[in-house]
Amino acid sequence: MTARAERVPRRAAGAARGADGAVRDRARIRARSPRGFTLVEVLAALLMMAIVVPVAMEGMGIASRAGVLGTRKAAAMRVAERLLNEFVVENQLQQATSGGTLVDGDTSYPWTMRTENWSEDALQVMTVTVTFVVQGNSYEVNLSTLLPAATTGAGPTASQQ
Repeated sequence: MTARAERVPRRAAGAARGADGAVRDRARIRARSPRGFTLVEVLAALLMMAIVVPVAMEGMGIASRAGVLGTRKAAAMRVAERLLNEFVVENQLQQATSGGTLVDGDTSYPWTMRTENWSEDALQVMTVTVTFVVQGNSYEVNLSTLLPAATTGAGPTASQQ
């Protein structure tokens, strides 16, 4: 045998020599090449999706609710501040309680106002409570201020008008 013959392996039936000179058996290549997913792989992927998708959807729902809640709470605080300022500026403090509904954009905000004596000094506490609903849950914001007790009964008299 020559030296060259010893280095070159024999070719089996159905074997082919590749561009790099390696002998490849076509039958082995076909047997090892994946043609698709096995049933176990598909079931494992479905199981993962069955676990991940509901958790992700719940997270998205919570994030959406938090965003809407923040927006509505900010709007309710603006409504409460506007009402409180109107009551103080227009000196409509003689009523102990009052209420109504104010519309801001496409949302209505029911509100109540109450005035009480403050326990610490000769002052009164005026509190405006605004209620709003987000995804079926009711929420409220309260805004309060202290006023001198003399202001609550003073309205414009006939001589001042």
